[in-house]
Amino acid sequence: MSTMDRIRAWRGPALLSFGFRPFFLFGACHAAISVAVWIAWWVGGVGPPTAFPPVAWHAHELLFGYVPAIVAGFLLTAVPNWTGRLPVVGWPLAGLFAIWLAGRVAVSMSLLAGPLVAALASLAFPVALVAVIGREIIASRNRRNLKVIAVVFMLLAAQAVFHWEVWRFGHSTYGGHAGMAATLLLIMLIGGRIVPSFAGNWLKKRGTTRLPASFSRLDIVALTSAVAALAAWVALQGQAVDGRLAAVLLVLAGIVHLVRLARWQPHRTAAEPLVIVLHAGYAFVPLGFLLAGYGAASGDSALATGAVHAWTTGAVGTMTLAVMTRATLGHTGRPLSAGPATVTIYAAVIISALARVAAALAPQWSAILVPLAGIAWVGAFAGFAAIYGPMLLSGRVRPA
Repeated sequence: MSTMDRIRAWRGPALLSFGFRPFFLFGACHAAISVAVWIAWWVGGVGPPTAFPPVAWHAHELLFGYVPAIVAGFLLTAVPNWTGRLPVVGWPLAGLFAIWLAGRVAVSMSLLAGPLVAALASLAFPVALVAVIGREIIASRNRRNLKVIAVVFMLLAAQAVFHWEVWRFGHSTYGGHAGMAATLLLIMLIGGRIVPSFAGNWLKKRGTTRLPASFSRLDIVALTSAVAALAAWVALQGQAVDGRLAAVLLVLAGIVHLVRLARWQPHRTAAEPLVIVLHAGYAFVPLGFLLAGYGAASGDSALATGAVHAWTTGAVGTMTLAVMTRATLGHTGRPLSAGPATVTIYAAVIISALARVAAALAPQWSAILVPLAGIAWVGAFAGFAAIYGPMLLSGRVRPA
């Protein structure tokens, strides 16, 4: 039975016919709702009945709620292509989604459930995801993709540390930053595959022979420099490494990733929103490294905060939204073309990122810029749910 045969054999709701469907739709809903709640909480409203402090809850639900959902949707869709094995569909997929949803409820109601129940419920999903995806990759002997599982396991470990730190100290020092580092590594690993590939495919259709640079030693240098820089950045949070060393590593990583991005020729794909948005999202990766590097050198907390939001709101938000839109169009049988509504949600997430970074760098304007960033973020992800939800809930379009 092939992947498509397995999908066609499912006779239940279309939502459970492929991994990207439930996780992209409800991941986007969670991204919109959690930030809307956070902004209301930030301006003085009432938050959810969680034992987490406001900032910790906000960080947790982005890094360990939203991100794993989108990673799951991507991997459950991509791994069958990588391994040649059958996808997870139907009731097993529903069970995996239910575990993710239970984690979100438990964390947001942890005043009632208790911190241990919240931690176990939330950690159950990445454990299940590593087990499912790891089994498929190992069974297929597809060792090339084991590094992706290793990074997902890093995200799991970071989440466990995050829960322990919040329970023990009331805030997270290492767990949140390690989770951010693991998420960035996933973006750099997967982005290094899909950005030049999609850009190259689009340029080929236009008849050009000047294509984005393929994977080379420079990419290995870029990833190695990022690992070293992020390790130093995480250690810096507890003052376990000298700030000057961290600054040098972070700035070098930023420069190398700017070169990496330039080799993908983003300026030549500006006419296709589905492609240029990937480059725009990836541009926030070196921006974050540079801001973090200058922040480490100067001790300026505003630069450090700007770096975090360049990476989270910018790189994570834009790259995941770009992947979600493209994958949904392609896997539901629709043309790979971004209409005005899709371009609008792309613009909204980029505005959100720029406003949030600006709020960190110019805190005197934060009362205006933080709500603007939040409203734009909610618009982007609620917009995705409204535009792409009907596609995710219905069957694949048949060719005319």
